[in-house]
Amino acid sequence: MSEHPGWEAIEKKMASIYGTQEPKHWGTIMRYSEGGPDPLDGVSAYRAENPAYWHYISFGFSELYGKTSSNKEESGWGFELSFRLKRESTETQAELWPVMMLQNLARYVFKSKSPFDDEHYIAWGRPITSLVETKLTATLFRTDPVLGQIDTPNGRVKFLSAIGITQDEHDFVAEHGAVKLLPLLLQGNPLAVVDPNRSSVLAG
Repeated sequence: MSEHPGWEAIEKKMASIYGTQEPKHWGTIMRYSEGGPDPLDGVSAYRAENPAYWHYISFGFSELYGKTSSNKEESGWGFELSFRLKRESTETQAELWPVMMLQNLARYVFKSKSPFDDEHYIAWGRPITSLVETKLTATLFRTDPVLGQIDTPNGRVKFLSAIGITQDEHDFVAEHGAVKLLPLLLQGNPLAVVDPNRSSVLAG
């Protein structure tokens, strides 16, 4: 029997999309449960084409190893995060900053004990990264349209797309709901590939 069935279930789902592609993986040196600073055990990035983007997947919101929670229906927090970052066709190396961003989102969940779900949103109070210039200062979540949900030996895992949004887009969602903003964000970009250089879809 596998020692990490949850991890393998996520990798199997990704392999159904990216085949035998070997992703770039960032692992955690010391696990969070052992006093390490990073809640996620790892993040992988796959190279996608048409459109060109890096597809980051978290490992650690769900139960990757043995079943430890009393909730038999869901694995851990019940989700993992998916993040698609626009890339130039000549790029060969996935950027590091999305990994740091996903770890920061994980710190929020683990410390507040408030899991994310479809149409949730959170403001950072600053750009989503300090490593590139961007107007994106908040994150909106929706169920990933490609990955959806999987059943693992440790329970159900939903994949949530993390979408970078601007401050005025965040304020719009807070007032009108995600259902009003998503059609604008997804127009011509159905996978919600994040472009750090974009301006607000509400501008003009």
